[in-house]
Amino acid sequence: MAEKIVDDAGGGSGVSDSEIATSTINERSLLRKLDLRLLPAVGVLYLLSFLDRSNVGNARIEGLLTDLNITGNQYLTGLTLYFVGYVLFEIPCNIVLKRTTPRIWLPTLTIVWGVVATLMGIVHNLAGFLVSRFFLGAESGLFPGVVFYFSMWYKRRERQYRISLFFSAASLAGAFGGILAYGIGRMRGIVWENGWRWIFILEGILTVLVAAAAYGFIHNYPDTSKFLSEDERKFIHQRLAADSDATRDERFTWGAVVEALRDPNCWFYGLGFHTMSLPLYTLSLFLPTIIANLGYSAATAQLLTVPPYAFAFITTVTVAVLSERFGQRAIFIGGSAIFAAIGYSILLGNIDPVGRPGVSYVGVFFSAGGIYPATALVLSWPAINVSGQTKRAIANAMQISIGNLGAVLGTQLYRANDGPRFIVGHSVALGYLLANAVVVTILGIRLKKENERREAVAEEIKHVGEVANWQGDSDPRWRFEY
Repeated sequence: MAEKIVDDAGGGSGVSDSEIATSTINERSLLRKLDLRLLPAVGVLYLLSFLDRSNVGNARIEGLLTDLNITGNQYLTGLTLYFVGYVLFEIPCNIVLKRTTPRIWLPTLTIVWGVVATLMGIVHNLAGFLVSRFFLGAESGLFPGVVFYFSMWYKRRERQYRISLFFSAASLAGAFGGILAYGIGRMRGIVWENGWRWIFILEGILTVLVAAAAYGFIHNYPDTSKFLSEDERKFIHQRLAADSDATRDERFTWGAVVEALRDPNCWFYGLGFHTMSLPLYTLSLFLPTIIANLGYSAATAQLLTVPPYAFAFITTVTVAVLSERFGQRAIFIGGSAIFAAIGYSILLGNIDPVGRPGVSYVGVFFSAGGIYPATALVLSWPAINVSGQTKRAIANAMQISIGNLGAVLGTQLYRANDGPRFIVGHSVALGYLLANAVVVTILGIRLKKENERREAVAEEIKHVGEVANWQGDSDPRWRFEY
């Protein structure tokens, strides 16, 4: 039996003045204060991000293809180009965030894609549509940027819940998008024959206006945020130092990059999102089309997208709370994926969707209600499990890049002549969801066994930020969340 290593970092019986000052701070009240200041601010930006990327599905059934004189396959190519831009812009966006501040970069990034989203409303041909979709991918910097941002405020076991709440804005975007598209669609005949242009223009302008205001309500890091007292800043620093590597002054090394690339777990995190991104984006991009193909008018289809997304918001928050309470990740991700798979089974099993639209509509509820909570949890997994700032940044980038390959494939599955059953698209989404359940189960078992192996070698570290020789998550004193 290997001899156990006992960590004595941060030992000593002396109590500093700062420790006395911060001991009077109520931790739960401080967390509520942080949540109220941080989550709504970044949540509204992500809501706008998801609204601007997915409203093309609402625009499609309002006459976009006819007015631009493009085919269904050319439309799908435009959807694909968004993810090409998304992948290409992601790393540069993260570099800019590191070199600037959240208060400057996140609103600026939002303004950039808001302008692009607005300009989509005035394109007149295929080339304009393709170019605008490509540059809309610049919004890729928001999600990984906010995940990094949270790591500078919250302890690792607190981040998963906050990231899930942040991601729940995506389902709210779907609900609001349906309501807005229904109302804006009634502007047909004002300037243009169809109302789809106004969907892009008005929602894009909304994004730009909110982003401009965000310079005033997005906060930087604890050390400079004015809504905190000096004692609260010290307390946050102590919390992070006692829990993660967020307070360490870590320099970039290529060794950390190689370590991430050679770590099978990092590839599993990517595969976990890959198997969720295809169902996620096919649902968000094609749900209006799927519902319209059940025999409903464009206006009715827009409204019918709202309840499934509202249900998805409820399930996302509920599953996040339960996952946090029980300290389990894999079982809730896999369970949510299976719940969504039931929905696609219902969609595929309904051989007469026009004659029985209610059956397919129930399937949509299952699909949305499982996809969004599973995606929220799988995206937060590397943020709480990968230690080492550079390695974590690379792991997050790997996850998004590998994941979006699934989204690229998904954009080509729902072809115009496949409706109303969309057998190919629904079947591939079903297969991906079942694959996700397998992937997260394997990863959960790997992490559990690794924790058990490490228990026999070393005690769990409690003061990562204060350990001089910290080796990241390869250190046997680190424990994984599974």
